[in-house]
Amino acid sequence: MVSTFPNASAVDLSRVRLAIRSLQPQLIEWRRRLHQKPELGFKEKLTAEFISQKLQAWGIEHQTGIAQTGIIAIIKGNKGNSEKVLAIRADMDALPIQELNEVPYCSQHDGVMHACGHDGHTAIALGTAYYLQQHREDFAGIIKIIFQPAEEGPGGAKPMIAAGVLKKPDVDTIIGLHLWNNLPLGTVGVRSGALMAAVELFDCKILGKGGHGAIPHQTVDSVVVAAQIVNALQTIVARNVNPIDSAVVTVGALHAGTVHNVIADTAEMKGTIRYFNPAYKGFFQKRIEQVIAGICQSHGANYDFKYQELYPPVINDVNVAELVRSQVEQVIETPVGIVPECQTMGGEDMSFFLEEVPGCYFFLGSANPEKDLAYPHHHPRFDFDETALAMGVEIFVRCVEKFLN
Repeated sequence: MVSTFPNASAVDLSRVRLAIRSLQPQLIEWRRRLHQKPELGFKEKLTAEFISQKLQAWGIEHQTGIAQTGIIAIIKGNKGNSEKVLAIRADMDALPIQELNEVPYCSQHDGVMHACGHDGHTAIALGTAYYLQQHREDFAGIIKIIFQPAEEGPGGAKPMIAAGVLKKPDVDTIIGLHLWNNLPLGTVGVRSGALMAAVELFDCKILGKGGHGAIPHQTVDSVVVAAQIVNALQTIVARNVNPIDSAVVTVGALHAGTVHNVIADTAEMKGTIRYFNPAYKGFFQKRIEQVIAGICQSHGANYDFKYQELYPPVINDVNVAELVRSQVEQVIETPVGIVPECQTMGGEDMSFFLEEVPGCYFFLGSANPEKDLAYPHHHPRFDFDETALAMGVEIFVRCVEKFLN
């Protein structure tokens, strides 16, 4: 089958305005500097210091230390007296991964790596801040740029919201992007409604009765109980979820026993649940425990169950998604370049911002297999085509001008 996507190697910046194209070398420099100094969630001190130094040098009003390491920058347009406020969000944190790339800008922090593109998100946000500060006569209203810690966990969006980043002045709309190696350079994934899934986690410990492997009738075999639970959990999506809706129940870890001939008295499992429809909030926790309780009761076992609702689904506002789409069309070749069916069961705490104000989160294609830049996110060789950086700035700037004007 012939691909309908553009050839990433042929993508250039011809649709990006000259002033932003001229920023491309600096965007690359900033991104690589951030890539060399990755930091985990709520520990982004060097990252925050770097951002603050840039903002201060450009004369941009900003506040640091929000939710420990977060920053908010405020840029006021000079075009009129509009009170409209648009927020742009960028995450800053890295992952606990040992980088395997052999590049000059490889991570200098052992066991920590920007393996999801957050260094690029931060560079794009910095480039957007710089350009808007230099061109305040082109828009009215106020821009808030939110540099958020800890997206990868335990989640920095919620504490930043609690700290008031969407208030004083109140944000009307918020947008954000994710560099996305699941799409080639020259494409953008933007859609209204659900883009990314809710993320929920569970831990379960089966409490049986151990004994000799040759005398099973004297035991309550926790392994047999756990095995039946793993199989039964798959029926929740198959038989309790509307087939029109998408959902996933995954058991990612199962541990029990140590030797050949001993029946384990305990078994521990860990899993994750993903879904798009907010109506399922609370459903999976209740149903999973019902399944576990029923199987344990039938075998005479007990259990200890813990459940965590991590992030809600990312739900884009219809009108804001259309605004973003209209501006993306000015930056990339269409219609091939826009990918509306770009949902993923991955999660994102941008969802908390979108629960508070209407907005749009979108994917900026960044893969280029011809340059060996197509490893998946969270891979130790993850990297992306930096041509996407200026494209991201251009899309943000156009959204600002369209929304505020």
